[in-house]
Amino acid sequence: MTPLALIPGWGFDARVWQPVVERLAAEFAIHPLDHAPSATLPEGAIVCGWSLGAMTAMQLALDQPERVARLVLVGATPRFVQAPDWPDAAPPESLQAFAAGIAADPDATLRQFAGRINLGDDRAAPLTRRIAALLADRRADTATLAAGLARLRDLDLRKSVAAIRQPTLVVHGERDVLMPVAAACWLAEHLPNARLEIFLGASHAPFLSEPERFAALLRQFAHE
Repeated sequence: MTPLALIPGWGFDARVWQPVVERLAAEFAIHPLDHAPSATLPEGAIVCGWSLGAMTAMQLALDQPERVARLVLVGATPRFVQAPDWPDAAPPESLQAFAAGIAADPDATLRQFAGRINLGDDRAAPLTRRIAALLADRRADTATLAAGLARLRDLDLRKSVAAIRQPTLVVHGERDVLMPVAAACWLAEHLPNARLEIFLGASHAPFLSEPERFAALLRQFAHE
C-alpha cells in the first residue's frame, strides 16, 4: 500500500487525524509523524501536513525529495508571521501572546487555541468539542509547544518552494481566521506543480469539518 504520512498542527498529536485515518486506513499505510524535519520517511510517501505540519511537510520535500512522492498541505503557509512584504499572515503579537500563555498556563492556552481554530466554521460547535476532547486527556508539553511556536515565528519557506517539484494538493478553509486563504493562493501559484481546493464554510481544519470530502480528495489525488 502507498505510505501516507500525517503530520498534525501545533499543539496536537496524531489523533487529530482520526476521522481521515478511519476513511483511508484500508487503502494506505498510515505513518504518523511529528514536527521533526529530520524524520525518516518510507520511500514513495504521500506527506500530508496541517498548519505547522504543512510547513514540516514542505521541509521534508526539500530535504528528502527522493522519499516524498506527493504533498498535501492543509491550512498551509510558507511563512506564518506577518512581515512588511507578507501581510496575509498572523501578527507577531499573537505568537507572543501564545508564548506567554504557554509559559503561564499551557493547558488553558491550548483550550483557547482550540476555540480559535474553528471560528467562523459552519460546524464550529461540534468541531470545537471534538478538538477540546483531544486536548483534555493529555498533559501539555511546554518545551515542545515552545519549540513549535519558535518554528512558526522563524520559518520562512517563500524562497524555497520553487524547488518543491512534487505534485501538491493545497487544501484551505474559506473562513480560516488563523491563516488567510491568500497564503494558500500564494502557495498554489508559486509551487511548480500544485492545485488549490478551497472548502467553503470551513475554517482552519477543513479535514475535520468535511472529513469525507477531504478523504475523497486525497484518494483521488493519490491516483492522479
